Amino acid sequence: MSSGRNDLEIGYDVPAAIGDAVEDIQTPALVIDLDAFERNVERMRCHIESMDVRLRAHAKTHKSADIALFQIAKGGACGVCCQKVSEAEALVRGGVRDILVSNQVTGPLKVERLARLAGRARIIVCVDDATNVAALSKAAQSVGSTIEVLVEIDCGARRCGVQPGVPAADLARCVAATPNLVFSGLQAYHGSAQHIVDPVERRAAIASAIEMTRDTVRLLAEHGLECAIVGGAGTGSFDMEGCSGVYNELQCGSYIFMDADYGRVRDDDGGMVGGFEHALFVLTSVMSKTAPTRAVCDAGLKALAVDSGLPLIFDRPGIAYAAANDEHGKIDDPGNRLAINDRLLLVPGHCDPTCNLHDWFVGVRNGKVETLWPVTARGKLY
Repeated sequence: MSSGRNDLEIGYDVPAAIGDAVEDIQTPALVIDLDAFERNVERMRCHIESMDVRLRAHAKTHKSADIALFQIAKGGACGVCCQKVSEAEALVRGGVRDILVSNQVTGPLKVERLARLAGRARIIVCVDDATNVAALSKAAQSVGSTIEVLVEIDCGARRCGVQPGVPAADLARCVAATPNLVFSGLQAYHGSAQHIVDPVERRAAIASAIEMTRDTVRLLAEHGLECAIVGGAGTGSFDMEGCSGVYNELQCGSYIFMDADYGRVRDDDGGMVGGFEHALFVLTSVMSKTAPTRAVCDAGLKALAVDSGLPLIFDRPGIAYAAANDEHGKIDDPGNRLAINDRLLLVPGHCDPTCNLHDWFVGVRNGKVETLWPVTARGKLY
C-alpha cells in the first residue's frame, strides 16, 4: 500500500509525501533505497531457486505487511516468520496468509489468540515443552482450529529448544498424538552463528547444527514422523543450510536491508555475505555545529538501535558517528566538512529494532519519494 499526505486532514503525521524530493523528507526518517532493496530481494530469490529450497522470509526484520507481501509476490517467499502473536495478527490483517511464529507462545490469552488466528490463516508455531503442547491443543479444540507445530531443537544457540535426538523425537510424538495439532517438522535455527564474521568459523558452527538436525530428522523418520518443514538459517548462513540437503525452508530476514552488523559478515571471497547491499538508512540532519571537529545530528537512541554497535555514515568518508543520546547523535568531523542542515544517511547497527522505532518506511528512487509503507506491527511485542 502506498500512502500520500493530506496536510489539511492529518497534519504532518508522515515524514514525507509521495513525489517529495529526498531533500524535503523530515528527519530523522527510516528510508529504503528501493533499487538496492529490490536487488536484494531478487538476489535471494535466485539463491533459493538455485538451492531448490523454500524461503520463509522473517518479518521481524521489517514488521511490514507491505514488505511481506512484496517478498511473497516478487521474492519467492512461501510465507513469513514472525516472533509474537500480535505481530502475526497485524500481518494477517494486512493480508498475509501463511505465518510461522518462530518462537514459543505461552500464557493462556496468547495461546487462545493464536488458536483463533489459526482459523483465519495458516499458522505454525514452535514448541519445546510438552505442557505447552497440551495448552495449544486445548485452545485449538475450544475454537475449532488446527495449529501446525514445529519442534524446536537447540542446535547451538543455547536459547530456546529441546535437545536434539531422543528428546526432540519424544516431543514430536507427543505433538503428533495431540488433538487439533499437526506435527509439521523441526525448527533448527542457530542464531548466534549468523554474525560470526569469518566464513570458516561460521561454517564450522553451522556444520555442527546441520549434523544435529540431520540426526534428529533421521530418528524421527524411524518413528514414522516425516518433516514437511526443516526450518532455520538466516542471512549470515543461508547458503550453508540451503545446500545441506537437510533444510528445506530458510528463514532469512535482514538480507533485504543489510545493517552495519551484517555488513561485517564476510563471504568466502571477502565480500558482503550473499552479495547483498545496504538498502535501509536513517536519514538525519545536522542540527548543531558549535565546534569545528564536532557536529550533532537529530538521530539518537529514539531513532536507531545501537545494541549491535553504532551506525555507519554511508558514503561519507572522513566523518563518523561517535555517540548516541536520546535525541542527538554526536559526529566526529575532523575536517570541519559539515554544516547545519546537511543530510546524512546512517546505516543502523541492527535493522530489526531500528524499524520498530519508526511508523513509516520512506521508499525513495531517483531522488524522489516513491512510496510510504507503514510499519504495520510496530510495538507488537505481546
